[in-house]
Amino acid sequence: MGERGVTAEQPQTLIEIDGLTKRFGAFIAVDNVSFTVAKGEVLGFLGPNGAGKSTTMRMLAGFMIPTAGTARICGHDVQTDSVAARRELGFLPEGAPTYPEMAVTAFLRFCAKIRGYTGSELSDRVAHAIGLTGLQGVRLQPVETLSKGFKRRVGLAQALLHNPPVLVLDEPTDGLDPNQKHEVRALIQQMAPDKAIVISTHILEEVDAVCTRAIVIANGRIVADATPAELEKRHPSGKLDDVFRLLTLPQKDAA
Repeated sequence: MGERGVTAEQPQTLIEIDGLTKRFGAFIAVDNVSFTVAKGEVLGFLGPNGAGKSTTMRMLAGFMIPTAGTARICGHDVQTDSVAARRELGFLPEGAPTYPEMAVTAFLRFCAKIRGYTGSELSDRVAHAIGLTGLQGVRLQPVETLSKGFKRRVGLAQALLHNPPVLVLDEPTDGLDPNQKHEVRALIQQMAPDKAIVISTHILEEVDAVCTRAIVIANGRIVADATPAELEKRHPSGKLDDVFRLLTLPQKDAA
C-alpha cells in the first residue's frame, strides 16, 4: 500500500502560555501574552531592556505570580500544579547562582539533592552537568570567585541536572567570551531535538545562531512571531537588527 492518508505526527506542545499579564500598580509589564512552544523548537524571546522578557520568564517558571492568565509546562499549570511543573523545567534566571560561598561541585550536589537524587545517581548527574558546561577546571572553586561567564555556566549546569524536557534560559550567554558563547550555543543545538527551549535575549546574533523561531516583545506585548528568516524579510536590508528597531522603536526613531 502507498503512503497516502498518512499524516506526519504533530510535535508535542510542551509550553503553553495563555493571556499572561503582570501589572505593578498602574504599570503593565506584560500585557496579555500568549504563545506555545513544541518539542524540538528553540524559541528566541526578544525585546529591548524593560520590554517584559524576564518578567514573562519568571511567571513561566513559577517564580512570579501573574495578575492574569496561565502558564503550563508539559500540561501542568505552574501555579496550581507547581511541583509537577518544576520537575519538567530547567530554569536559568538572571544573575549568579545562589549560595556563592559554595564550591561549584558542592553547589551542584546541593541542587541535585533538592531534586531528590542520592548516591551514585547524584554523583553521575553532577559530573554530567559539569562536563556539558565545561566546568571541570573550576569545579572546586567557590562560585563567588568565578568570572561572570563561569557563573552563568554554573547556573546553566544546575538547570540541566535533571535532564528536563523544557528549558527556560534568561540571557544564557551573558558575560561569556566568543569561544564560550560558541560552546553554549552548540550545547543548545545538541539538546534541541528532545526539548522545548526558550531563550530570553537581546543579543540578535543568538537568534540566527540557534533559534528556529523568534518572538519579539515591546512594551509588554508581542509584536512579531516568526522564523528568523521570515523576520529578516520585514526590512529592505534583510538585517535582523534593522527589523528589531522597526518593531520596537517609534517609527521616527527606527528610521
